[in-house]
Amino acid sequence: MTSENFLDLPPLLSACGTIRMPGSKSISNRVLLLAALSEGATKVRDLLHSDDTERMLDSLRTLGVQVEVLGGNAYRVTGCGGNFPVKEAKLFLGNAGTAFRPLTAALALAGGSYELSGVPRMHERPIGDLVDALRQLGADILYMGNEGFPPLQISPAKLAGDTVQVRGDVSSQFLTGLLMALPLTGRMVTVEVVGELISKPYIAITLAMMARFGVRVERQDWQRFVVFGGQHYQSPGNIYVEGDASSASYFLAAGAIGGGSVRVEGVGRDSVQGDIRFAEALELMGAQIMTGPNWMEASAPVGGKLKAIDLDCNHIPDAAMTLAVTALFADGTTTLRNIASWRVKETDRIAAMATELRKLGATVKEGADYIRIIPPAPTFHLSPFTSHSSIDTYDDHRMAMCFSLAAFGDAGVRINDPKCVAKTFPDYFTEFAKVTQAVPVIAIDGPSASGKGTVAQLVARHLGYHYLDSGALYRLLALAARQHDVALDNEAALAGLAARMEIRFEGSDIWLDGAKVGDELRGEECAAAASKVAALPAVRAALLDKQHAFRRAPGLVADGRDMASVVFPDAELKVFLTASAEARANRRYKQLMGKGISANIPALLQDIQARDERDTRRSVAPLQQVPGASLLDTTALNIEQAVEEVLARYRN
Repeated sequence: MTSENFLDLPPLLSACGTIRMPGSKSISNRVLLLAALSEGATKVRDLLHSDDTERMLDSLRTLGVQVEVLGGNAYRVTGCGGNFPVKEAKLFLGNAGTAFRPLTAALALAGGSYELSGVPRMHERPIGDLVDALRQLGADILYMGNEGFPPLQISPAKLAGDTVQVRGDVSSQFLTGLLMALPLTGRMVTVEVVGELISKPYIAITLAMMARFGVRVERQDWQRFVVFGGQHYQSPGNIYVEGDASSASYFLAAGAIGGGSVRVEGVGRDSVQGDIRFAEALELMGAQIMTGPNWMEASAPVGGKLKAIDLDCNHIPDAAMTLAVTALFADGTTTLRNIASWRVKETDRIAAMATELRKLGATVKEGADYIRIIPPAPTFHLSPFTSHSSIDTYDDHRMAMCFSLAAFGDAGVRINDPKCVAKTFPDYFTEFAKVTQAVPVIAIDGPSASGKGTVAQLVARHLGYHYLDSGALYRLLALAARQHDVALDNEAALAGLAARMEIRFEGSDIWLDGAKVGDELRGEECAAAASKVAALPAVRAALLDKQHAFRRAPGLVADGRDMASVVFPDAELKVFLTASAEARANRRYKQLMGKGISANIPALLQDIQARDERDTRRSVAPLQQVPGASLLDTTALNIEQAVEEVLARYRN
């Protein structure tokens, strides 16, 4: 189920397939800025399409850089040789740290007057260490709000000094921005890193990209960097952006959790990105890993169970988030260390991760720079007939993508604000669905007394699947309404009652709020009342989560009147099972008489026709054969024949 505000992922059985990675965000924005600072035109191919790269492209155009769309993911950027044509501008950079930090450094040394701002969360992300370093070179930067944080006012610099210090233990983007901007000074500058440099692989990406554009940096044990004078960025002519290694982590983890194999293409063992070492972490957890020059592949461990790890994640800060969710499926306690940079990302990722993992039943301890995760015991799943967890994403693309993996936990998962993935991977959920298989559903809809309940039960028994009689939920609500003296037209009260009532199915027995119910649930009075309450939108919404909770491995057969159209629109097989009104009246007559309940066929026929009229004309989820559903008329079939026909259609 999808809305503007959330996406319901069904419980997943397995993962298998091949996926092509979109371009790396980190490389894309570095390449765009370096191409703009270069002399000559650069064709940038396989650029990532995302919010972050759009912020960089918009800013470069505002600064007077010529950017042409060549089609697909290719662009031509005509560089300005470090001299931006527009000397006064206001730039809005959203929440794109990979655009904000490097542009701050470049514009501080570019000789113009600029204002840089972003979304409220960007204004909470520290930038003081970068500003302090730039001021050592003579940059003129003022804070327009809180000290140490964006937005910023930049005025022309009075360049001075040949040594600069910058902290390395908050964000590697500070050092990246500084290094990329230093050739604009025209002289040799030495950068000294204060404290431990975190996320070293991202600095390696920066140095590799600078080298591609003709600027050499001497690195001395990750503590000193010398940018030699007299160097200018030169266009390499053509440059290809690697697939995003951080995004690859979700698919590799899916392969490790869901069986596999899952292969990602566009990034492999020859990548300059540090997050390719996520595959090594999965291998430590027992996953089977294969790599090639431009691809990686993951499968479940031999024996099928991942094991917990204790890992320093300084080298894979973004991909480590994927390990935190993967830990739900591992034996033992997983500890991820040296991740202090999570605190200053799109959200406080340590706090956010801990909060959401606890919703899934994990025991979590968080510290300043670590997170420890104990998965639910003995297995990670919600109890039957309990709705899935709703995951908040904090406007953080990686939170949304990481927690898609929680759908392997038997109950599915709801991702709030799924559109936040547009920051780096707009099509993520579509691509994720291509390599994952949901728990299958056979949806059998049809009018009253068509035999769909009996057929569905027998099909479920034959396949070893779970069974859902959705009509029973509405009859149970009608029964509960009578017990609690709630009027059948009081929509709000009925919806509240639907959300509260406890339902349990044990074989053919049904329990309502701890009490076993019997034939009163099948009586005509109860059926008529159920038809009335089922027409109320708030009631249907309240019962939707309860129906979704029946979808559990190995599969589900669900019968009702809107299984294929509303509740399980992604069902593997959709059947609209019907029979003539006369045949249905005769069947209902035999059923009631067999239970010792008096009945007469004319009255039953009239009641069935009246219910058909109500059900087909109701405004909410009317009874109908939806597109994609196959019609099965059982007027001339017995139960065994109808069951075999459904099974044959499922096999085909």
